[in-house]
Formats: sequence, structure tokens, C-alpha cells
Amino acid sequence: MALLDIKIYPDPILKQKAEDVTVFDQKLEKLLDDMAQTMYAAPGVGLAAPQIGICQRVAVVDVSEDRNDLIHLVNPEIILREGKKSGEEGCLSIPEYRDTVERSASISVRAFDKKGKQFEFDATDLLSVCVQHELDHLDGVLFVDRLSRLKRELFKKWVQKQIDGS
Repeated sequence: MALLDIKIYPDPILKQKAEDVTVFDQKLEKLLDDMAQTMYAAPGVGLAAPQIGICQRVAVVDVSEDRNDLIHLVNPEIILREGKKSGEEGCLSIPEYRDTVERSASISVRAFDKKGKQFEFDATDLLSVCVQHELDHLDGVLFVDRLSRLKRELFKKWVQKQIDGS
């Protein structure tokens, strides 16, 4: 396994829509293993392939306290959304920035595992937020894109300060 470089905003790959995975092989399994190791080392609770420069519909998530409930998501899709919930989010690709985002309170997800077997699960609480966040990455959407226009302007000013070093 290897630690991968996480792309940082404003890297343009973060705004690209990822392509479906069509081949389930050892290369995909290695990618998922490397992504999990990178996520845990970051430390984060989710990581999508575009965040490491690969435009494939692949993500890993683990919101468990013991870091022992890893979920591989290949070609994931949300098939049901219910309710609304707001909460603070951050992103490994936008270090040190957090803001409040509204998401669906609960979701049902359909995906494939790393062997190509389809599965479904329901998610609430942090798992729901994390999965929605990672699936957004697969569509080229960052959590800051979900902020109000005013908050997006404040974010842009914050980014410029980070770039200028002030």
C-alpha cells in the first residue's frame, strides 16, 4: 500500500466529473487500499478518487471511532433521500476550512464493492453526510459549492489570504 498525494483546492481536477469504473481488477483493489491508507493517515473519514487525481467514480469512507468499518464505494449512487440536516463540514482538499452545509438527513445508497458485487445500505448521521460529501466529489462538486453566495465570496477571500500567506 502507498500514501497518495491529496489534491488541494483550487486544483482543477477537483471540479471534474468522474467516470464510471468498468473494470474490477487488482489495479482497482490496490487503488482502494491505497485510498483507505491515505484517508486514515490524513486523518479523514472519507476520500474520493478525484481528490488523489484519478477521475473514477471510487470513494472510501469510515466514520467509525475505531477506524474499523471501511466501506468501498465503486460507482455509487444515492437512490433515496429523506429530510434535511445542517452540520459543519470540512474537506481534506480544503485544509483548515470548515462551514455549515445542508444535506439530506438520511439516504439509501447503491454501489459496487471492490470485487464488483453490488450492495445497498442506508445511512444517517455522520455516515450520511460523509457519503454525500464524497459522492459530490465524484460529480466535481465541493462542499463550498453548496454554501450561500455570500459565504462562497468569504471562502474565496479566505483562499486568497492562504495563497498570499497573510
